[in-house]
Amino acid sequence: MRLLKRGRLSLLFGLTLVLGSVWMLSLLNELRTDGSLTYSWWEYTDVDGGPEKQCNCSAILQGETEALEEAKLLTLSEDFRKSVEIPDEYYNNAAKDCRNFKLSRKYFTFPLSKEEEEFPLAFSMVVHHKVQNFERLLRAIYAPQNIYCVHVDKKSETSVFAAIMAITSCFPNVFMVRRPVSVVYAAWPRVQADLNCMADLYNASTEWKYFINVCGQDFPLKTNLEMVRMLCSLKGRNSMESEQMPAEKKWRVTNVHQLVNGQIQGIGKQKEPPPFNLPIFSGNAYIVVSRGYIRSVLEDDRIQTLIEWAKDTYSPDEFLWATIQRIPGVPGSTRPNRKYDMTDMNAVARLVKWQGHEGPQDSLDAVYSECHGNHVREICVYGAGDLRWIIAQHHLFANKFDIDTDPIAIYCLEKYLRQKVLAELH
Repeated sequence: MRLLKRGRLSLLFGLTLVLGSVWMLSLLNELRTDGSLTYSWWEYTDVDGGPEKQCNCSAILQGETEALEEAKLLTLSEDFRKSVEIPDEYYNNAAKDCRNFKLSRKYFTFPLSKEEEEFPLAFSMVVHHKVQNFERLLRAIYAPQNIYCVHVDKKSETSVFAAIMAITSCFPNVFMVRRPVSVVYAAWPRVQADLNCMADLYNASTEWKYFINVCGQDFPLKTNLEMVRMLCSLKGRNSMESEQMPAEKKWRVTNVHQLVNGQIQGIGKQKEPPPFNLPIFSGNAYIVVSRGYIRSVLEDDRIQTLIEWAKDTYSPDEFLWATIQRIPGVPGSTRPNRKYDMTDMNAVARLVKWQGHEGPQDSLDAVYSECHGNHVREICVYGAGDLRWIIAQHHLFANKFDIDTDPIAIYCLEKYLRQKVLAELH
C-alpha cells in the first residue's frame, strides 16, 4: 500500500512540472486519505458543457422516452442549435495559449496505462469543415503515445484551415499532412488524402501498431484502452468490410471515370481488366489495419499497379482497401474465397446506418432500427435516440455525427466515454 501511495504521489509531482502549482493544488484535493485519486478533475461536468448540459445523458443513453423527447425538442430549436456553435475564431484564439487550451479542454497529456503506452496507434483524420466536430473528435481519441495525421481539404475555407492548424500546433504528436489534395466525393483524391497520411505516419514513427482512418463526422464508441485491447486480440489481422462485389456496383470498376469541372463523370469508355487478374471486392473507406498492411500499400509493386489502375474508377475508396485485404501475402489479409467475406456489421472499423437497411424494430429484413436523426447521402446522421443502440455495438467508431444536426448526441457520447476512461483508471 505504501508503494502504491508513493507511486501516485510521484504521478502528482510529475504532473506539477506540466500543470504548474495552481493546478497541482487542485489535484491534491483529489487525493483521498488512503493515497488514491478520485480523478474527478478530468470529468466532463456541467461547468465544461454548453447549453446541452440541461439534458439528462444517463436517461438518454438508457433510451428513456421522456429524456429523449426533451432532447428532440431542444434540437428542433434554432436558438438552441446556434447557442451550441463554437466559431472557428475561438480555436485560433484559444490555441495561442496551448497549455491553457489543453487544460481547459481536459486533454489527457500522459499515457493512462502501461498497456496503452506500449501499443501506440496511428490515425489519419480527413476533414473539410466543421472545426468544432473535429476538435471534439480529436479530444475524444487523443493520447500522447499515439500519432495523428490531419488532412484538411485544399478547398476548405481559410478559417477552417487556420483553426485546425492552430489546434494541431499545440500537440507534438499531431501534424498536418505534407501534401494536401482537393478531395472530390467518389473520386480518386479521397483515396489520395488517406494515402498521403499513411506515408507521413509510416515515416514519422516506427512504433505504432495499427492504423485507423477517420473523417470529421466520426466519433469513437470505445476508449483508447478498449481499442488497444480489441486490436491486440486481432493478433496482427486487419478488420474492414470486404465482400464479393455486388452486380449493381460493378459498373464502378468496369467504366472509365474522370474529374470534369470538379465532379466525377463517366466518359463512355470501358476499363481494362484489373491487373494480375485480381478479383475486386466491395468495402468502404474506413479500415483498421496493421503497420504491415500499410507497408504493403506503400511498397508492394502489385498494390502500386492496382492503385494506378484504380485512379479512373468511381468511388475507389469503396473497393481498394477491401481488395488489398484479399491479396495473398499482405500482412493481416484473408484469402479471396467468399468464406472469408466480412460485412461492415462484423468488422470493427465503422458503424454506419444505411437508409436502405433500416426498418421497424420487429422487422426480420431490417439490419437495424430506423434512424433517429436525419439522412445525408442515404447515411443516418445520428440523433440522441440512436445512442442506446450505438453504444451496444462492437465497432470502434460510428459515422455520422453532426453538431449542427444533434449536438446532444455528441455531448452525451463524449461524457459516456470520459466516464468509462475514469472508471478504467480506478
